[in-house]
Amino acid sequence: MTKGSDKTPIKMLHDRILCESDTEAGERRSSGGIVIPATAAMGARRLAWSRVVAVGPHARAVEAGDKVLYDPEDKAEVEVSGELYVVMRERDVHAVAAGRLADETAGLYL
Repeated sequence: MTKGSDKTPIKMLHDRILCESDTEAGERRSSGGIVIPATAAMGARRLAWSRVVAVGPHARAVEAGDKVLYDPEDKAEVEVSGELYVVMRERDVHAVAAGRLADETAGLYL
């Protein structure tokens, strides 16, 4: 990954993944068009989607460019060249959305 003006390369290690942080994740819009601010917290935990920017060599199911579903409360944020990113382990990802998965089976059924 090469981001920002300093162009310092970043290599993720082990099964870590680096995702773009969604700065507008707090504010949502209902199906009726009503804006729900981030301060109106609901009782249930809400998962979030984010785009993967870089992956470590031991990440098996996630690739750069995929969208992943994760719990925002269990995230670690880092700022690189003025942009905010989320760092997590691959095992903290609940789901992966990518076009390349269309030919694969759905996985395990419990």
